[in-house]
Amino acid sequence: MFDDKTREAMKDASAGSSDSKEWKLIEKMVLTLALEQKKARRWAIFKFLIVVGFMFFVFSATLQTAKLDKQMLAGSQPHTAMVEVKGPVMADGDASADILVTGLREAFENPNVQGVVLRINSPGGSPVQAGYVNDEIKRLKALHPGIPVYAVISDLGASGAYYIAVAADKIYADKASLVGSIGVTASSFGFVETIEKLGMERRTFTSGEHKGFLDPFLPVKADEKKFWETVLNTTHKQFISVVKEGRGDRLAENPDLFSGLVWSGEQAIELGLVDELGSSSYVAREVIGAEKIVDYTPKPDPFQEFTKRLGTSMAMYFSKALGIEAPVLR
Repeated sequence: MFDDKTREAMKDASAGSSDSKEWKLIEKMVLTLALEQKKARRWAIFKFLIVVGFMFFVFSATLQTAKLDKQMLAGSQPHTAMVEVKGPVMADGDASADILVTGLREAFENPNVQGVVLRINSPGGSPVQAGYVNDEIKRLKALHPGIPVYAVISDLGASGAYYIAVAADKIYADKASLVGSIGVTASSFGFVETIEKLGMERRTFTSGEHKGFLDPFLPVKADEKKFWETVLNTTHKQFISVVKEGRGDRLAENPDLFSGLVWSGEQAIELGLVDELGSSSYVAREVIGAEKIVDYTPKPDPFQEFTKRLGTSMAMYFSKALGIEAPVLR
């Protein structure tokens, strides 16, 4: 039916087809093995992370327990309580009113506290947050008249930070500390000419005549500028009133006192903004008479911070491994 040449061609084709199937089978086996090895590596990394996390948990728990035991032991003896005002005074920062007020309340509630030191190193910030803390210090002092409160300014105690400091019985600083900045500021940028040069048009829809008066892409109107200045001046007057209430006749007569300028600690003493030079340890030892200092500033739990970051890292790793990318806003 077929000649010899045709039979040979058919035989070669059959052999090629057989080789092709074998190579496909080998290729499939190699790919399967590679996938298994990849899964094994992922599982090994996952187990490693679990072990590291567990070890950190044990270490953190031991450290926290030792720290709490040490604080409880220190707190059971006469001591000076310290609350740190560190960084910008803002709602979501380390010097928020919630954090500072919590620390102050715990300090005043301990019968072994001989005095409270506010250790300040802050450029200031929100007048609202500073006002909350100032009010709470005065309230706690009225409830516990036997516990003195001293503010100690290290590098910087300006603006909202000084707003907090004036609630103390006395203010101490280093001779080179920066103190003051009794003023109010609100700043932004204006991009009106920029968008005009780019050929862009700003479209703002409001239901109030002045609703968009702080929009940096719109020209400043004279009446709106005047209004905004009245808001800042009102806040400034409130600040001045609080400083005068806290410092009283210790303040010197100086036209620049409430101008927003800052002075060194040495100059601040002459102006009545600061009472004496001294550090936190000096105040605890020489003024309060309780050399041991216990920090009452609420601190974030290191284990919670670690687990939060670990969980985020693991989620990102496995999402990438599985080819899942989380949406990102840019």
